[in-house]
Amino acid sequence: MSERLHLRVEPGQKALLEAASEATGTSLETFVVSAATEAAATMLADPRLFLLDEAGWRVFDDALARPAVAVWGPPELLDPDRR
Repeated sequence: MSERLHLRVEPGQKALLEAASEATGTSLETFVVSAATEAAATMLADPRLFLLDEAGWRVFDDALARPAVAVWGPPELLDPDRR
């Protein structure tokens, strides 16, 4: 079952949405729902999930394989012996 969603837009926004829907060969409603759904999914995407091509994966995997190094940061700023 679908639900209604009522929106108010400025005339320029409506014209832009209409032009885009015409350019994609879809109805205004289909275009707006599709674009809004895609934008919402992108915004809410799990930041722990990311896609890499083969080259990107090699760089990421190599970084994980390197030994950890100490990073100088806030705790050291508070230690007078390390200044």
